[in-house]
Amino acid sequence: MTDAVLVRDATEADLPVIRDIYNHAVEHTTAIWNEMLVDLDNRVEWFKARKARGFPVIVAERDGKVAGYASYGDWRTFDGYRHTVEHSVYVDKDCRGAGIGEMLMRGLIERAAGANIHVMIAGIEAENAASIKLHEKLGFRVAGTFLEVGTKFGRWLDLTCMELRVTK
Repeated sequence: MTDAVLVRDATEADLPVIRDIYNHAVEHTTAIWNEMLVDLDNRVEWFKARKARGFPVIVAERDGKVAGYASYGDWRTFDGYRHTVEHSVYVDKDCRGAGIGEMLMRGLIERAAGANIHVMIAGIEAENAASIKLHEKLGFRVAGTFLEVGTKFGRWLDLTCMELRVTK
């Protein structure tokens, strides 16, 4: 169970920790299929771009420290997809398993509903059973799995796509 967790909008002051969480995922997990670490300027530009498009960036703060972050953005950039977003959620390595990811996801879903987003998409590495289970708990359903569509750590990765109808 989490103690004193606050989910709030991120600020630029949170970006160094967001960068560190992101870079840890790049180096050690298949949650992000990038292999290059990012610097603070990269996260500042990412943050500004999300905000300019009206997309949320939220953090979970526990005991005064950022324990994770989440956001969503365009799923595809064509006009016809404007009511569909793809999200990402990342939790600090020392805070996993404490419900932080679920709190962040619930916060994102709430914001998506308020923004009249119709569908939220999740792209999850197919062996990430914990993430798939969390998404199922929140009402996402598996839409399909693409086989061997990416590589990382010298192996092919499968991508499970999940969807949640946010608004009816």
